This record gives sequence, structure tokens and C-alpha cells, in this order.
Amino acid sequence: MDRRCCNCYKDLLPFMVLVGNECIITGVYTLFKAATLQGMSKYVFVAYSYTVSTILLLPFYFFYTRSVFRSRVVPKLSFSILFKIALLGVVGCSAQFLAYAGISYSSPTLSSAIGNLIPAFTFILAVICRLLHCLIIHKISFFFLYLCS
Repeated sequence: MDRRCCNCYKDLLPFMVLVGNECIITGVYTLFKAATLQGMSKYVFVAYSYTVSTILLLPFYFFYTRSVFRSRVVPKLSFSILFKIALLGVVGCSAQFLAYAGISYSSPTLSSAIGNLIPAFTFILAVICRLLHCLIIHKISFFFLYLCS
């Protein structure tokens, strides 16, 4: 009984993390809308959010690296890796600016709903670009071949 309960928690953990993440994102969008209605600039809000996230996540990095990376060899920080990190930061920051610009013209509820559609858009683009072969399309085509013969 005890192992079964432990497996249930392991199965529910990703779901609970995703639900918590969506709640946090919706809360941040609502907080942004309230802050901009009071007169705060979206650039200042992004700077504050990056500062708070750095303060909250930096201790996890130090504790995680002590326990996990003891047996691994960590690659040196080269220019290529630094450039990729900077590029990801610029893309993420610009995406956040665009999302906040959209929220200032609409509601946080709409942006949260559109944020939930991102996996669906990614799946559709992957099927269109043939990066993912959808089994459903193959099964439907076999079904039509069976009907026609």
C-alpha cells in the first residue's frame, strides 16, 4: 500500500507543478495589469521580475550543483556558451515585453488562455514542418484505404 501511494505521488507531481506554474503565471499577469494601471512602466516591471526571480532561484543553483555535479565534469564557460545564454536571455526578455504589451491592450485572462494554446501551436507547426509524424494521420489514411478497397 505504501509503494502504491508513493507511485501515485510521483505520477501526480508533474501535473501539480504545471497547475502551480499556470497559477503563478496568471498571478504575475494580473499583478502586471494592476501595476501598469497605477503607472508603472513595463520595462521597470520586467527588470523587477528578473531581479526577484534571480534572488529566488540563485540559492537553488548552489544547492543543486553541490549534490549533482560532484561526479560530472562540467564544461568550461566558452564564448559560444556565453553567446547562447545571452541570446536566450534577449529572446526571453523580448517575448516578455511583447506579452506585457499585449496585456496592456487586453486582459490577463486572455493572455493566460493564449499561453495555454502554445503547446497546440507547437504541435501543429511540427506536423506542418514534418518534424513530427502524427500517428493519427497515418491511421486515418489507412482507414480510408481500407474503405476504398
